[in-house]
Amino acid sequence: MAQRFDCADPDQRAAGLIEAAAAVRRGELVVLPTDTVYGIGADAFTPAAVTALLEAKGRGRDMPSPVLVGTVRAATALVEDLGPYGQDLIDAFWPGPLTVVCKANRALSWDLGDTKGTVAIRMPLHPVALELLKETGPMAVSSANRSGAPAATTAQEAEEQLGDSVAVYLDGGPCADNVPSTIVDLTTPIPRLLRKGAIPVEKLRGIVGYVATDA
Repeated sequence: MAQRFDCADPDQRAAGLIEAAAAVRRGELVVLPTDTVYGIGADAFTPAAVTALLEAKGRGRDMPSPVLVGTVRAATALVEDLGPYGQDLIDAFWPGPLTVVCKANRALSWDLGDTKGTVAIRMPLHPVALELLKETGPMAVSSANRSGAPAATTAQEAEEQLGDSVAVYLDGGPCADNVPSTIVDLTTPIPRLLRKGAIPVEKLRGIVGYVATDA
C-alpha cells in the first residue's frame, strides 16, 4: 500500500523524506516533486529498481531514465567528463531545468537501459527533491506518468496513473508549470539541443556561444 506525505506540513515532510529514502534503499519506487513536473524515482545503482521504474511507466529499455543528483560533485562522479562547455552550463543553470547528456563513467556498475554509454543528468531546483537526493545519492528519475499520458503536475495525478507500483508519494503541491527541462547533448564537440524546454536556447547560447539545433 502506497504512503503519501504532505510536504507542506513540516512533520509529514520530515517523516516522508525518511520513508522515501528508506524505500529507495530497499529498491522501491518513490514519487517526488521537482521544479518541472513530478518524477518517479529509483536508486540509480539498483538495476531491478530501474527495471521496475520502466515497467511502472510502461516504457522500454530503449528510453533510459535520466539521473537526478543533489550536488554538482555527485554529477561529476557519474561522467567521464563534462566536455568543454558542461561546467559553464552547470554553473549558469543548476540547480534548475537543464539536463545535460554526457559520456557515462565507465567504472560505474549500473544499468539505466540502452544508454549507448551516455547518461542524462540534472540537479533540480526543488527543496524536497534536493533533500531526498542528498540522502539517497543519484536517482534514476523519469516523469511520473504512464508512457504516452500527460506528465503529472500534482502528486494525486501521479498516484492516479501509477498507483501501488510506487511505495511513497511526496506531495509538494502543484507544479508551477508543466514545461519539461531543456536537454543538451555534450558528447559532441558542439553542444546540441535535444529537447526544447524551460531554458530557451538563446540563454544557452548566451553562456556557450553556439548550440546546434535540428530546427
